[in-house]
Amino acid sequence: MTVVEKAAYLKGLVEGLGIEPDSREGKLWGALGELLSDMAHEIEDLQATDMDHAEALDEMAEELSYLEDLVCDLDEPEDFDDEDCDGDCDSCGLCDEDDEDEDDEEPEYDGVIYDVTCPVCGEEISFDEETLDKGSIECPSCGETLEFDLEDEKKD
Repeated sequence: MTVVEKAAYLKGLVEGLGIEPDSREGKLWGALGELLSDMAHEIEDLQATDMDHAEALDEMAEELSYLEDLVCDLDEPEDFDDEDCDGDCDSCGLCDEDDEDEDDEEPEYDGVIYDVTCPVCGEEISFDEETLDKGSIECPSCGETLEFDLEDEKKD
């Protein structure tokens, strides 16, 4: 039973009670019945409009998907392979924006990261255990060679 049908049913029940339409109670029940009927029709109209909008949106989504497929096929050469991409999206323009965002993020590293400050220029330098095992690192700012003596720690 729709909302309009339910409103009509309630209006019929009020009329079936035998209340005089010109009495105070009759006027109240009549006004409530009319209000309920108007609201039910308005709800039904809104539902129909909503369905029309949903169908139009689905059609637009299908058309947009079709256009995206066309544009992507035009932008990407037939011999393009994702494995060949060097990640430099400015030069080729073939990478997705999502891929670019991933490149901006720092890679996850599960090992230990060491931070030192260059005594010459004050630049903070971060490096991993592999670099520490080499025994030295060159400051990227001033070129000073920083050496690490690990012999004291290995004796403990």
